[in-house]
Amino acid sequence: MSVTDRKLLERIWRAVAAIPPGEIASYGAIARRAGAPRRARLVGHALKVAPASLKLPWHRVLNAAGRISLPAGSRAHRMQRRLLEAEGVVFRNGRADPATKRDADLDALLWRPRAD
Repeated sequence: MSVTDRKLLERIWRAVAAIPPGEIASYGAIARRAGAPRRARLVGHALKVAPASLKLPWHRVLNAAGRISLPAGSRAHRMQRRLLEAEGVVFRNGRADPATKRDADLDALLWRPRAD
């Protein structure tokens, strides 16, 4: 793997790590955030090869339709849904409810002043 490839994977991992609990983002949004627009499939690969030590919130990444991309009925699909529901994400007809903040502006979530 080249240094450039490794840096892109690291940017993707940072973008995924920045998704707050209870929020979700699409693979495409993560790709754009990492500076790799139109590389949504690469996000899936990056999550697959991510070191477990990063403890990424992989479960917060859904497809563009707001659905879990793992095969329905699989153990991994059930785990992802359970993790999201534990964080307050609501599913309707297999999709994350539109009321759940999707593709949140991560910069705003991370850096806006808090209203204390």
